[in-house]
Order: sequence, then C-alpha cells, then structure tokens
Amino acid sequence: MILKKKNLKIATILPYKESYTREHASAVSLWVSEFFNKSSFKNSNYIYGNANSKNFLTKNYINIPLKNIGLKFRSTSNEYIEKLSKKIIEEKFDIVEVHNRPLVLFKLFKKINTKFIMYYHNDPLSMSGSKLVSERKEILKKVDKLVFISNWVKKRFFEDLDNFSKHKTEIIYHSVNKRKKKIKTNQIVFVGKLNHSKGYDIYKDAIIKILNEFPKWHALSIGDESRRSIYINHKNHKELGFLNHKKTFDVLDRSEIAVVPSRWEEPFGRVSLEATAAGCATITSKKGGLLETSNHIISIDKIDYQKLYTNIKELIINNIKRKKIQNLSRKNINHLIDKNTRKVDLMRKSVYPQFQLNFIKNRLKIVNLFNQGQKSNFRLFNISLGKKFTNGFIRNNHDVLEISDRDFIKNSRNLLNFESNINIFQKHLIEVVKNYNPDLFLFGHTNNIKLSTIDKIRSHNNRLIISQWNEDPLMSGLEFSKKNIENIKPYVSLVDHNFITTHPSILKNEFKNEKFNFLFVPVDRNIEKFSVYNLKPTNDIFYAMSHGVNRGVLKKGFEDNRINFLEKLIKKIPNLNLDFHGFNNIQPIWGNDFNNALINSKMGLNLSRGSPTKYYTSNRIASILGNGLLTFIDKKTQLSDFFENDKEVIFYNDIDDLASKIKFYAKNDKLRKKIAKSGKAKYFKLFDGNKIAKYIIDVSLGKKTNLF
Repeated sequence: MILKKKNLKIATILPYKESYTREHASAVSLWVSEFFNKSSFKNSNYIYGNANSKNFLTKNYINIPLKNIGLKFRSTSNEYIEKLSKKIIEEKFDIVEVHNRPLVLFKLFKKINTKFIMYYHNDPLSMSGSKLVSERKEILKKVDKLVFISNWVKKRFFEDLDNFSKHKTEIIYHSVNKRKKKIKTNQIVFVGKLNHSKGYDIYKDAIIKILNEFPKWHALSIGDESRRSIYINHKNHKELGFLNHKKTFDVLDRSEIAVVPSRWEEPFGRVSLEATAAGCATITSKKGGLLETSNHIISIDKIDYQKLYTNIKELIINNIKRKKIQNLSRKNINHLIDKNTRKVDLMRKSVYPQFQLNFIKNRLKIVNLFNQGQKSNFRLFNISLGKKFTNGFIRNNHDVLEISDRDFIKNSRNLLNFESNINIFQKHLIEVVKNYNPDLFLFGHTNNIKLSTIDKIRSHNNRLIISQWNEDPLMSGLEFSKKNIENIKPYVSLVDHNFITTHPSILKNEFKNEKFNFLFVPVDRNIEKFSVYNLKPTNDIFYAMSHGVNRGVLKKGFEDNRINFLEKLIKKIPNLNLDFHGFNNIQPIWGNDFNNALINSKMGLNLSRGSPTKYYTSNRIASILGNGLLTFIDKKTQLSDFFENDKEVIFYNDIDDLASKIKFYAKNDKLRKKIAKSGKAKYFKLFDGNKIAKYIIDVSLGKKTNLF
C-alpha cells in the first residue's frame, strides 16, 4: 500500500518590506508566487507579508498591516513578528517557511513549536542573524530544511562550517516557464538597478560606443535607482523605468541581446535566467551565482566596458552565432517551474517522512548496522540488541540487511594505513544503500560513519529515515557516560530519531533542543528461552560484570563502583552459593558459558555501573529477568513504573535491604518461583523484541505510539 499523503498546512513568511503585488514584486515574491501556483499544497499554503496595494500576486495572501513603519523609536520587525506569531499559533500550521530573514526565524523559534524551513535568497553572510558561525550552527541545528537559491549562496552559508552536515539543505533555483518564440528587433536590453554594483556604468560606456558604431541598433534600460548618478544620453537609447514582471518579460522576448554586467556577487541572477528563456543572447559577468543560470550565456571574467563592447559587437556582426546561442538558450532551460515546484513539494513532504515512504503491504527495507561481533566469534549473541532488532523487524514482516561496521573495517584492514579502511567502509556503505534503497537506516554504537557519508546517503534518497540507538549509560558523574555522550553527539541532530535506554530527561542539559526516544532492553523468545523457575539450579544468585564487551577479559587496574558494592554484599551473605563473574580474579563469561551459568542460579542481581538512574539498566536484565530468575533491582532506577515489587521483581533500598531480601528468598523457593515466573511474563508482555521493533518503526514513520 502507499501511505496516504497528509495535506500539510504551510505558512510562508515574506520579509515585511517585500511587496507581494503585481506592480512592485521583486525576486523573493516572484519566487514564492510562481511555485505557489503549481504546488500540490496550493489550497493549504498561506503567504504572509505587508503590502499597500491589494493587487496581490496570488490567492491565499494574508496582509499584515503595520503601524510602526517609518517610526524611529518603535520596531517594525517586532510588530511584524508579534502579529505573525498570533496568526500562526491560531492556525496551527504544520510547517512555517521563513524567507530571507534569519532574525525573524530566531524569534519565531522561541514562540512557535512546529517544523521550520528557512530560505536564503541572498548572501547569508550579509544578513543579521547568520553572519556569525555560531548563528549559522544554530540555524542548522533547529531548522528542518534549509533552502538556497543557488550553489553560491549555499557555499557562503557553509563558509567556515566545512565539518557540518549538509543533509538538511536543498538548492531550488528561480525558475521560468518555456516561452513562445517571438519576432525580435535589433535591441539590446539592461534590466536592474541603474547603479555601479549592477554594472550600469559599464553598460553605459559600452552601449554608447555600440550605438555610435551600429546606428540601426537600439538599447533599452529597465529599472530605477533612488540615488541616481549614471545617465545614458543617446538618441538610440531609451529608459523605461521600473516595469512589472510581465512587461519586462515582453521586452526580453523582443530583444536580441541582454546584458548583466554585475560587479557585486549576484546570489543567482534572475534577469540572466529570464533573458535566456526569452531567447536573448545573454552576456554576464562571472559574479556570484550567474554561471548557474544557463549553460548558454557568454560570461566575462573581470568585466569592463571594453570587454562588454567587444562581446556585444561580435554578437551583432556574427548573426549565425547570435541565433545559435538564442536557440540553445530557449530550448535548454535549466530551471523550469514545473520541475522545481515538484522539488519544493517533495522537500516539504520530507519534513514529515511518514507521508513519503512507499512500500508494499507495510513491508519496509531496513539496513541495520551494528557490531555483530565476528571478531569475537559471536560471543555477544545473547546480549546483542542489534540482533534482537533484526529478529523483531523480520517477525514484523520487514526485510533486513545487516552490516557489521567493525568487522568490515577489521577484515579490510591495511596495517600500513588504517584510515584507508575507514574510507573503504564509507564507499561500501554508500553503495549498499544505493543498491538496496532502504526505507530505514538504523545504526547503533558506532563512530565509523562519517557525516559526509550520511549526506551522500540522503542525497541518493531524501526520503530515507535515519535513526541511531545507544544502550550504554548516559547519566552525569560517570566517566564512561562522558565518552558515550561524545560518541553519539555528532549524529544526534543529524539523524531523524535517537533511541536510548536511559530516560531522556537525564540529557536535558546536554542536548537542550533534541528529541530522544526511550527504549527498554528487549527480550527475544529465541534468546531468552529458559524458564529457570521450572529448573533445579544449585546456585543461589548470579551476577556477571564485563570489563568492556570488546575486551572480554579482566582489565588490570579496573575500578568500578560495582566492585566495592559486590565485595560488601559478599560479606553480608556468607552462607549462600554465589556465582559472581568479572572481578576478584574471576574472568567475565560470555556466550553459551554465560547461559550455562545463568540457568544454574535461582536469582539474579541487576546491578549497573554508575549511580542508579531513571530507567537505565545494563542489558543483562533481559538475560536475568527474561530467563526466569528472580531479579533484584535498585529502587532508585524507578523501574517500579513497569514492574510490581514483590510480585514480579524485588526492589531494594540499599545494600543491607538487598542482603536481607536475598537471604529471605533463598529460603523460600515457592514464592521465589512464583515471582520469577510473573516477572518473566511481564517483561515479555511489555518489552518483547517484536513489540520494540514495531515501536522503532512507528516512531520512525511519525506515528503516535507509546512504548508501554
């Protein structure tokens, strides 16, 4: 089936000085109106701005009247934002699009909780709110999409941000419709501000020389300038002043040659695009994004009047060359409205990826990247969350492709150049995604994926949902947690979803604006397959501590708060049969040895590293509780939100309370078995791997779902 497309409600916000009228529309308004008219969201897209005329470019325009325009001591921007905010909050928009005003974006961040798309039509480094590296980092972090009207504008935004991911970004150019061929006259045209930055003085000197030499040709200037200093006095030249968009295009249709001799860095160059679409032989400078307008312009480096004169003269004299350029320009338009409108709409939909995924009978293709432990001979099979996720996905009728990053890199290792293996892995991952084309890419416990690789993966399929998971502790005050936080940090804002086994509230100071999803350690019926309460174990209580799953053996000088706790506990329960591993010169145990020891104990201790923290637990809880051992858990973990004390698990307050309860249940087999059986049943009811896998899928698709 194909997921039903949501009719997204979109607010498009113009700069308040941008006139959205037929008489005075400039580049931003034209961009918005042209894509609006072809958009599939035409009926649910509302455009906000401020204009004096009521001759608006399109329907669905909502004018925001402003009282403070021109007043010295009152902020027009603040008035505009306040009125906008009220409107947007009342209407409950799914997406808010801000055009060309980073400061407006920042103020709306504080007032409105929704999806944001930011559009840059000019040099970001010239705008208040994005001049600083820190400001652009914040924009990258908070917006859902970032749109630039040219690659040049995009490069300016990412100046000094080379290490930052660009996956949120799109380039969507100004666009035109194809034009009908019109009869042309011997006419040369300039369109733009009549000033030095637009090169009007260059045009003036060149055109006077041309008109003196070719008296059968004429020249036009379309535009105005409030502080005018350049005038062209020639009988064959005419100034038309400011013309609206339609009239300007009509002039271009009839003109043979158009010139865009800009000195300043044009963000794109709409005049050049429109001139080529109208079949003009177009001459431009090489400033800014002008080279991105057409493949058939004549571009001049370090433009001056002599170079412009020479190129115009050649086009006048060489009729064949001029006609060839005109025909190629008209027939090969790079940026068409229909095509780019689809791109705009697709980008909007991708903000809510659940409305984009197409799959048959609810069956996704999933890449699941995790450490399979080939190099450790699969001794982690019974505690591997990645393996349980795969099992759960498959049982939910999805297709899964597993990748073991560490094993790939190890098996490809070149002792002379380890870095090359990392690069080989990036290429491998990119090619796998291209070939398999997954709907979901899930990875956990890796820093082997470069941010640029994720960019390339997304560029292949911008509908792909990418999520990361992490099962290690993230609480403060633990050195191990600090390292763990540093490992996940590069990906946190880059991925669509983060899943952790610590309650997200613990990270509010580390990641203030990022959303984390809580994930409890799953159990799997093919892994946690024992029912110890039905067996006759000889040991009383089991505990296994590792010194790192990759290390696998005791680490000399290893210090851990758990060791002190266990040593004290042993002294308090001297007459019981203990089976403790991973300290006091007893090696950690793994794989089948772990299972054999586990099922030979009546009870298990769930003791995790660090201070007890809300919902965090070592993944060994699934092995202990899921296999039917009576399980002891520190009360401060707040797992009583899931399990009932004395009926499903045993919660303890401190070490003395724990010792007392261990001794009590060691003597009360019947009660111990009853509680252990209920505990296993509850665990599988709440956190069966199939259910956890479905939860990951539902969150990824944006469905409303609860873990418990």
